[in-house]
Amino acid sequence: MYSNKKIFQITYPIFLTLIAQNIINVTDTAFLGRVSEVALGASAIGGVFYIAIYFVGYGFSQGAQIMIARRNGERNFANIGPIFDNALLFNLVLAVVITFLSFLSIPFLIRYLVHSDNIYHTTIEFLNWRIIGFLFAFLTVIFRAFFVGITRTKVLTVAAIITAVTNILLDYILIFGKFGFPELGIAGAGIASTAAELISLIYLVFVTLKLKDREIFNLFRFAGIDFQTIGKILSLSIFIMFQFFISISTWFMFFIFIERLGERPLAITNIGRSLHILLMIPGSALSTTVNTLVSNMIGEGHKEQVIPFIHKTLKMVLMMLVPLMIFTFAFPQFFARIYTNNLELVAASLPTLRVISVAMIFCGMSSILFNAISGTGNTRATFLIEFVTLFFYIVFVYYTAVFLHSAVEIVWLSEFVYWIIIGGLSYWYLKNGNWRKKVV
Repeated sequence: MYSNKKIFQITYPIFLTLIAQNIINVTDTAFLGRVSEVALGASAIGGVFYIAIYFVGYGFSQGAQIMIARRNGERNFANIGPIFDNALLFNLVLAVVITFLSFLSIPFLIRYLVHSDNIYHTTIEFLNWRIIGFLFAFLTVIFRAFFVGITRTKVLTVAAIITAVTNILLDYILIFGKFGFPELGIAGAGIASTAAELISLIYLVFVTLKLKDREIFNLFRFAGIDFQTIGKILSLSIFIMFQFFISISTWFMFFIFIERLGERPLAITNIGRSLHILLMIPGSALSTTVNTLVSNMIGEGHKEQVIPFIHKTLKMVLMMLVPLMIFTFAFPQFFARIYTNNLELVAASLPTLRVISVAMIFCGMSSILFNAISGTGNTRATFLIEFVTLFFYIVFVYYTAVFLHSAVEIVWLSEFVYWIIIGGLSYWYLKNGNWRKKVV
């Protein structure tokens, strides 16, 4: 079984990568919180819409990552290149199609869902620039799948730092109109994030081309589209793609339901979303490691080590998250003031931030269990578990937000509903399911 040192060596670059990536989220929210509550709320809706579509491409990359990790575990390195090349081509085509369709459909979709005219116009202003990022992000996730799959994750840290630094600088310049640039407000945030993704992609292409053992992996051969390889990736990733899309779309509806409570509740929810994503980082990093190491472990023929390995990582994530939870629960105002200098908004955000801080314990543990199933290659099971969980989640959100018009922090209790159900079902499947028979 993998040692703590090996787990740490793979996890900490992913951890640093996620921190750097989420600096973008924190920066956008913090800067826009100083523009207006409308901009803060609109960036929540626009941001989650972008993430929902982004995860379609990311879901496909997860299928490629599982296959790359399995071939890496089998030491079948020559077959990694065709998986990477065809995944790259597929996601490029997918990005072009989705970007085109987004430009056509977004104004009608957002108009139908959003009640406030101010929120509607500001959201469109943001998305008109942000959706161009699909063209770069969909390719970036394939490079990420390759480096995670072969367990060389340090390069991703550098890429994420480049993304974060570029985004912070451009956010400051374009949102507030510094150094002679026009003051673009929320549109500046969209331009900054898209430009940062482009620069990060250029770096990853350069690094991959310079790999000493690129020939061993058969990268960038592009002998032609191999529909059989794409079909194999899709057979793994199609359920992940649907799963992610449905999951984030449901979260998008969460923000739409909150918007009906008013502009301030939506602003509070965006502050909560930013803290939520930050606190997810330790669990997300470790669960990504679990995904690829479970796949490698099975490829090496050590299925009997999977369950003990999962138990080991559950203990590790608790050690990371409990101190974070205690600090954020005790001092939520410290985090709220990062995002806004409006003292009334800070005070109104505190109950929600406390709910989120406790919920993240369940999030970290459940993410590991859920990603372990993906690592086994049984993505149909993860889709079904997600689908069942989301049914109860959206019912709770609708009932508390739309039917009862509850306070924001009551609606955020839905995080407990989501993570407890998905974690419980995942644990049951790992103990009793037929994942040991799955062939990838």
